[in-house]
Amino acid sequence: MNKLITEGIGTFFLVLTIGLAISSGTPFAPLVIGTGLMGMIYMGGHISGAHYNPATTLGFLMNGKIESGEALKYVGTQLIGAVLAGIASSYLTGNTLTIAPEADAARALFAEILFTFALVLVILQVAINDATKGNAYYGLAIGVIVMAGVWAVGDISGGVFNPAVGLGAILVDAVLGDGGFGNLWLYIVGPLVGGALAAIVFKLQVN
Repeated sequence: MNKLITEGIGTFFLVLTIGLAISSGTPFAPLVIGTGLMGMIYMGGHISGAHYNPATTLGFLMNGKIESGEALKYVGTQLIGAVLAGIASSYLTGNTLTIAPEADAARALFAEILFTFALVLVILQVAINDATKGNAYYGLAIGVIVMAGVWAVGDISGGVFNPAVGLGAILVDAVLGDGGFGNLWLYIVGPLVGGALAAIVFKLQVN
């Protein structure tokens, strides 16, 4: 239960930070998101592994670092945390978080695959590789790659890299705002494909 509580809290604050940072209009939203995630990773890394992302959980599952039953519980908890954060962000700002690609679907999908691949590969290398076991920089590495990804392709795909973030924001926008579910598939398929590819490449790197 302590792992699930941690996953829920971490995902909640990740999505809440995204919603508030984007709603504020600050050009430094990627920095806010990356550093917020970094803090949550250091909070929960030693408890749950600090996945906060179904694509990360998939990478752990494919490398035998989590059982399928527990992985499903992780994903369920992440989704709940994301939806609750979307509601909280909407209440605090008076607006729902809208996630939509600025480019065509093919380019947005490619961007989500690429940077989720980069994110999950970094996570696996700093979190489960025996060669980096016990390092103190894992949270920094993960926060920085998220920050870089959001800055690099945020204007192309929205820079989500996380199915929980995509589902939480889009569901709340559809129910409480005037959004729809047309873009949801991008933020499920793209990150999961990227996470799976990262898991495969990680195996090739360490074997």
